Amino acid sequence: MNMDSANVELLIKKIIQCIYNVRGVLPPGFLEKIYKNALYIELKEQGMPVETEVPINVVYKNHIVGSYKADMIVNKNIIIELKATQHLTLDNEVQLVNYLTALNIENGLLVNFGSDKIEIKRKYKTYRKL
Repeated sequence: MNMDSANVELLIKKIIQCIYNVRGVLPPGFLEKIYKNALYIELKEQGMPVETEVPINVVYKNHIVGSYKADMIVNKNIIIELKATQHLTLDNEVQLVNYLTALNIENGLLVNFGSDKIEIKRKYKTYRKL
């Protein structure tokens, strides 16, 4: 389902509010799965269609050469990749961009619940100069 940019921006704002709602109740220190389950509940309560553990196959010359699972996809338009670590790394960012590319989804959010200050980074499938 393709959304226009205004609707994508609105959806991302709603998702980020849900992330902060979860963080307001669950401080750093829990496992990633705890935050994932809580965010799933929050997104569903806000009426957002969300899928979890979405399989991603990497194809090379019509052969599956590997597979991954995306933590969450909201409205078939935004991938959310969750972490619960001290800080995000470049590898975390590359992982999300690879998921965006493999699923042909333009927008993603990389979220780290593990640091003292929550980290949220927006990533795109297509390179954008800021």
